[in-house]
Amino acid sequence: MTDARPAPSGMTDVRPAPVGMTDAVDGDTGPSLPVGPVAYRVGSDGTTEPVPRRRPAAPEFTPAAPAPMAAAPSPDPGSPPGAAPVPAAEVPVPAGPVPAGPGLPGSVVGASSVSAVGSGPDDDGWQEAYAVAARDVLRGMVASTLDPIAGGRHKVFGRVDLAVVPTTSTIASHLPRAVGLGLAVERLRRIDTAGRRDEAAGPLRSPWPRDAIVVCSFGDASVNHASATAAFNTAGWYDHTGLRIPVLFVCEDNGLGISVRSPDGWVERTLRARPGVRYFTADGTDPVAVHAVAAEAAGWVRRHRRPAVLHLRTVRLLGHAGADAERAYRSTAEIAADEARDPVLATARLLVESGVATGEELLARYDERGWQVRRTAEEVLDEPKLAAPADVVAPLSPRRPKRVATTVAQAAERAAGPDAADRMAAFGGKPPELAGPLTLAQSINAALADGMLSHPQLAVFGEDVAAKGGVYGVTKGLRDRFGAARVFDTLLDETSVLGLGLGAGLAGMLPVPEIQYLAYLHNAEDQLRGEAATLQFFSQGAFRNPMVVRVPGLAYQEGFGGHFHNDNSVAVLRDVPGLVVAVPARPDDAAPLLRTCLAAAVVDGTVSVFLEPIALYHTRDLYEPGDGEWLGSYAEPADWAAGHAPIGRARVYGVGSAEDITIVTFGNGVRMSLRAASTLADEGVGSRVVDLRWLAPLPVADLIREASATGRVLVVDETRRSGGVGEGVLAALVDAGFVGAARRVAAVDSFVPLGPAARHVLVSEDAITQGARTLLAR
Repeated sequence: MTDARPAPSGMTDVRPAPVGMTDAVDGDTGPSLPVGPVAYRVGSDGTTEPVPRRRPAAPEFTPAAPAPMAAAPSPDPGSPPGAAPVPAAEVPVPAGPVPAGPGLPGSVVGASSVSAVGSGPDDDGWQEAYAVAARDVLRGMVASTLDPIAGGRHKVFGRVDLAVVPTTSTIASHLPRAVGLGLAVERLRRIDTAGRRDEAAGPLRSPWPRDAIVVCSFGDASVNHASATAAFNTAGWYDHTGLRIPVLFVCEDNGLGISVRSPDGWVERTLRARPGVRYFTADGTDPVAVHAVAAEAAGWVRRHRRPAVLHLRTVRLLGHAGADAERAYRSTAEIAADEARDPVLATARLLVESGVATGEELLARYDERGWQVRRTAEEVLDEPKLAAPADVVAPLSPRRPKRVATTVAQAAERAAGPDAADRMAAFGGKPPELAGPLTLAQSINAALADGMLSHPQLAVFGEDVAAKGGVYGVTKGLRDRFGAARVFDTLLDETSVLGLGLGAGLAGMLPVPEIQYLAYLHNAEDQLRGEAATLQFFSQGAFRNPMVVRVPGLAYQEGFGGHFHNDNSVAVLRDVPGLVVAVPARPDDAAPLLRTCLAAAVVDGTVSVFLEPIALYHTRDLYEPGDGEWLGSYAEPADWAAGHAPIGRARVYGVGSAEDITIVTFGNGVRMSLRAASTLADEGVGSRVVDLRWLAPLPVADLIREASATGRVLVVDETRRSGGVGEGVLAALVDAGFVGAARRVAAVDSFVPLGPAARHVLVSEDAITQGARTLLAR
């Protein structure tokens, strides 16, 4: 990959460029911007510098061509997580042409210089490109299935070939992802060992040019949002530690959040005060000033690989949305003043003053474009709309179980074959299958290590996961084995942890972030619901942010209680469309489930939550103290394929005759139910204990089969009675026409209290046994 690129052509201004850099970061003011027309020259090291350009002899006006952006890779369902056209997050912007490489097409999408004003020959295709862009925007507004980005599912802006990622309507929720992408792009630039892999033995390459930066925009009211605060803080925090994040935040400040005004000076003061984030500003209604300062800001970020914010003061024309009548809260004089500052009018004045066109010519062109847009709008109104539920949800969370199983099998073949020596070395000469029976925590640790060996783009990060090895030791030793670039600690902010994961997935990595406790996830749920789970939905699968989020949780910890460390609420996770939720209970299930989640991320871009029962981490015994029957063996690579655990498939245990009652449960409930089933077996009752393993999607087929086998179902649900997993299980039975008897044992609708009081609100073995007896007595 070469980085020597020609300077973009067509970058010509018509008046001196103002300097917009108004403060310094860490005392570095950077080079001053040359007065007069400027362009940017890209050096062989990927950095960019401003250079003077001569004015044209004739009074022609040639607007600056935007720097071309990287073309996205074509989809490859069998490639690692970034392999679908994912590169890009809010907008990664390289400075010049992008060379071909693994997963990257050889072409580059760029913008031509604007032709002369008028409706003459379209020699450079600009007018046709304008018409296509206008049609695409209008298709989104009428929910046409021909909309190239969302396919009629939402009106979002995005372009795969320009690496412009669609964003949701949630205020500022995309900013943490932009920071994550910036960090990932810079890591890939520096180490070039976590890019996508086209073939099992292919080279690892970063999908981004070495000087790529990330650009994301937001409104002035958004600076007050917690997600924005998290993003600015994280960018500044990493900058303070010496890590580079090449992200340019762009604030479009029109002074209004619907009807709520931003106090005078508040936005500037807020943005200036962000430590580690360079501040640039310009009048957003002055096109030349905007171009000059935007180029300056982008060039600074590109050179220094550090975060900056570009504050553009502009106007809002019309109301916030169609139903917003702004005259209810704005005066006529204020509205008129904003209309006079319309950037379109400012551009027209500039063209007239420069002699490029007359006012009459511009009005004629304006009317021509207006009628063109109207005609296009009338045409797209009749285009097809989504017509069936299956069409709507098709890109939401694709499931290709055969390819997932194949990916697991291929990882096993490499681990047992060409990678065997590296695997043996990584485990210090004693692989986990030879280490004897393992606990749940030990099995997860070994599976993470195997995952990092199988997927070189995998990174583990979160609070206390690196130096400490996790609060419960689950990630112990991983940093020593795989290095600080792949296993690292983050700042203590769950929104930012997930944002880093979202950006890393978009960049082509396979992120495995940890949220330290389930209760802490609730601080950052929108990063999963509003961002992670919706990206494929809004882009027809063209963009993906594959991720496996490890979350220690659930209750029953002894000696370490309180509702923040013993949280049994998972309703919000099961309510997110497309999100996969796995819960390993047994040590010998943990590795297969984790391998499946990683493979699903690679193949389908799946976002999974791997919910780990803390109370079972170090449990060794099942029935009697010292029996060691809760420990499990770790499968050697040759057995991984045979032990594969597909998404949505349960595990069933037979106790006694297994003919009298079916106990459906998960997590801590598995161990309690097996103990209860043993007690019932002494009474002559045979039980089938069904470990759901997957809370989303539920293993409905297995559930119905095992329920029908006995005709009696006891649902043991350690989550709360209202909104708990048991509700979904019983609903599935009803929907399937189950006509047998069913009963539920669930936790009380309460937070988990400290100490012995927890026993009064949580499910117990006695409650399970009594529930089964009651059901059998019917």
